[in-house]
Amino acid sequence: MTEKMGLWGAVSIAVGTMIGASIFSVFGLGARIAGHNLPLVFVLSGAVALLVAYSYAHLGARIVSNAGPIEFILRGMGDGLTTGALSILMWLTYVVSIALFAKGFSGYLLPLLHVQPTGLHTALAELGVIVGFTALNLLGTGAVGRAEVVIVGVKLAVLGVFILLGLRSVQVAWITPSFGSGQASGTVNAAAVFFLSYMGFGLVTNASENIRDPARNVPRAIYLSIAIVTVIYVLVSVVAVGNLPIPRLMEAQEYALAEAAKPFLGSLGYLLVSLGALFSISSALNATLYGGANIAYALAKEGELPELFERKVWFRAPEGLYLTAILGLVFAVSFNLNGIASIASAVFMVVYLFVLLSHFRLAEEVGGRRSIIGVGLGTIGVVFLLLMRYQWGTDRGAFYATWGTLAGSLILEAVYRGLTKRGIVTRS
Repeated sequence: MTEKMGLWGAVSIAVGTMIGASIFSVFGLGARIAGHNLPLVFVLSGAVALLVAYSYAHLGARIVSNAGPIEFILRGMGDGLTTGALSILMWLTYVVSIALFAKGFSGYLLPLLHVQPTGLHTALAELGVIVGFTALNLLGTGAVGRAEVVIVGVKLAVLGVFILLGLRSVQVAWITPSFGSGQASGTVNAAAVFFLSYMGFGLVTNASENIRDPARNVPRAIYLSIAIVTVIYVLVSVVAVGNLPIPRLMEAQEYALAEAAKPFLGSLGYLLVSLGALFSISSALNATLYGGANIAYALAKEGELPELFERKVWFRAPEGLYLTAILGLVFAVSFNLNGIASIASAVFMVVYLFVLLSHFRLAEEVGGRRSIIGVGLGTIGVVFLLLMRYQWGTDRGAFYATWGTLAGSLILEAVYRGLTKRGIVTRS
């Protein structure tokens, strides 16, 4: 249980989460919003992610804690109602992400098994994958890291075949960016939604106590994972959009990449990509369960979450692991894919804003240029507003759920703080 992971284990945790977050889960959604501009969307989203990663890398190298961004905010902003609410919100982002991956897993598994995607069948598939990876997380950090390396390796091999064979038949006209009526705004909206695609790099800081030489390996893992994933996102989107008409990508929304492989790989390609998707989403779910349980445990030790999250129960695992998994299942069966994706993206952005603000205040202590941090703050603020506009125009339920989640975190923190009279304890 005390074995530590190396650089490539940490990179695999981040890559596994990021690729599972969009390439297989919500790729069809991106095609619907951005159309032929989808490859450009991934470039824009990656550039925004680097602005946030700049702060995570500097903070993560100097502040080693599995509480990750919440520890950064605590150091930069101090203890208070906002910091406490953000810690609860941070844990909830992992819960919502688990729901997203479970939903994506069932979206690929059921068609592959020729099973009708009824409510019952979908719920059973989501339950099965969450229970399976909860069991893997019981084996500890070393097992999670080794599993990620293997699963990510299989996933990247499948995507490599998809890219190499698909590039030969790409229709250049289909991937040429267009900025006509409505397409420019669609591209910007998609960049806001698909910012979620890069959120996995933050998981590195939620495992920093379990990484060898974190001062060196945490920043390297963050930047390496974003570079690897950006290249893969752009190439895969070029192949998909360049081989399959946008209406067909939209029609096969939850299994869009498998459908995109048919023109150049036939039914074998559909099978290959579907299996790759299952591996991909599994690795994302595995990494997110690990990060969610880690942050719940770390926050409980600091006094931010109730002690039951720290308590050891079955197989000596923190009870927070089970609560994270159970609540993730509840979100999975309660919201659709589009709603889950936009809610997760919005709440992550709020946490990112406060991390960047904390870095701005701590720049002299941990390093980093305030000018770059300021650009990041402004950019994330604009992206958040764009996402809110998109939610309001396309899914009012997601809009209200986003603000309900933010308000609920503040209310829950106020009640919990009032009842327990506790404060958050910083960790060296």
